[in-house]
Amino acid sequence: MAQRDYYLVSALPSLGDLGAIPPLTAADLRGHVAEHRRPLALVEAILLGDDLVEREAALAGGIEEVAPAVLTPAQVRDEEPLPPFLATQEDMPAPRVASDALWAAYFRHAAAAARREGSPFLTTWVAHEVALRNALATARAKALGLDAAEYLVTPDLGSTVEESPWRHEDFGLLLAEWAAAANPLEGLKLLTRARWLWLTQHEAWFSFGDDELAAYAAKLMLLTRWHRLSEGSPP
Repeated sequence: MAQRDYYLVSALPSLGDLGAIPPLTAADLRGHVAEHRRPLALVEAILLGDDLVEREAALAGGIEEVAPAVLTPAQVRDEEPLPPFLATQEDMPAPRVASDALWAAYFRHAAAAARREGSPFLTTWVAHEVALRNALATARAKALGLDAAEYLVTPDLGSTVEESPWRHEDFGLLLAEWAAAANPLEGLKLLTRARWLWLTQHEAWFSFGDDELAAYAAKLMLLTRWHRLSEGSPP
């Protein structure tokens, strides 16, 4: 059952608009909710995704300094094993892209956390993120003449959620703008703006509940990514 977290929410600084300097780090936010089980579970489920993005950048040599919120720095650098719930499922076929197995495990973990904690926001956020990711994968595959089905990640999570039945066609205009972007950096910024707009339309503003904290985590993650892009670092 959702709780009212008046202090936890009201004590957080305003995030401002996309492009503002993040007023706190993801680790700061995690620490802020650390003693509250349900808010912590929701916030961690979202911030873990940014840790995985940072992990990809570190392993590709794009960044040297890492500052994860949920994983350890050693896990981000692949010097320690990832948590067991991010392990590849042996009964699942190997994906075309090796990292897709990790992302599949992550989205299933986040969806499970949403069900366990009864979070409408996290449920819908996972569905949206999965659907957008797969819409982009489909567009890339078609452009290269490949079978798009081989590049989808947990498509069931992006298409069977009653609260948000996202489909690839929902992203037609966004995909066209993304494909026409002047360069990959502008394309990433375009996607970040679209994600920010989605959050402003779905955040539980002034509800003072756990889902408002989850939405805050998602917006903070985007602010942080935008700041990295503005500095020329990988997202």
